[in-house]
Amino acid sequence: MGKKRVMVPAKDLDLSTVNYEHEVIKAPHLTGLMLKLFVRMVEAPVLGSLIMSFLKKQNKMVEVHFSCPPFMLQNTVIPEAPMFKPEFPPQDAEPSVVIVDEERKPEDRVELALKCLPHYDPASCWSGDSLPSFRYWKIRDYAYAYRSKLVTPSMVADKIISVIEDCNYHKPPTPLLISFDAEDIRKQAAASTRRFEEGNPLSILDGIFMAIKDDIDCYPHPSKGATTWMHEVRSVEKDAVCVSRLRSCGVILVGKANMHELGMGTTGNNPNYG
Repeated sequence: MGKKRVMVPAKDLDLSTVNYEHEVIKAPHLTGLMLKLFVRMVEAPVLGSLIMSFLKKQNKMVEVHFSCPPFMLQNTVIPEAPMFKPEFPPQDAEPSVVIVDEERKPEDRVELALKCLPHYDPASCWSGDSLPSFRYWKIRDYAYAYRSKLVTPSMVADKIISVIEDCNYHKPPTPLLISFDAEDIRKQAAASTRRFEEGNPLSILDGIFMAIKDDIDCYPHPSKGATTWMHEVRSVEKDAVCVSRLRSCGVILVGKANMHELGMGTTGNNPNYG
């Protein structure tokens, strides 16, 4: 075991004397058969430790001498207590930046965030009875349509259910959702429609349809992580916090979205569900 080294307290450190040293990492570039042979050598009981010791010393990853800085902090005493949250120096308030208080109700936070968006002009999206054959409708488009009684959440729900079922029963199937309950969607949409009829929508998100990724709890749907077994060893008793807050804002949760199994990739290609 090496000799212990006590680091200088941060408050006593002169940052003007600290220079960043760029080290060139020296390591073999191996592929194919050579990589396999190298792995076997590194995993060998005696030879492997010698190779790793040589590579670490070559790249200054071990303390060579007491006068040298310990690159891996072995045998090093750090005077400061560990920090569990980063500490930043105080900063002046930024202009045109709105701080959303985390302790406020979700619907109040949504309303505050909405005020930060540019003004919404319905004329740019709605022109009488003539609507484009396709448009990427956004949250405020739906919100305007509901409040103007152009459409209701229940009417939108029927369209969404039809699309989801078409995808699920398509040959070959192209499932958007791996857990889906049409009646639950209709029930949520009916409650949202009733709130609009009474003039009491919960927020700008009321009646907005959202799918939840399959690794986030959304009761009563199981959380499978896009596997075939996870829901059998872990049941869902309630919504995740983020889902609960969306629901409190009136969001209609359509089900669990397909994903790469256990989130191990980014393509969404899933051998279990498509």
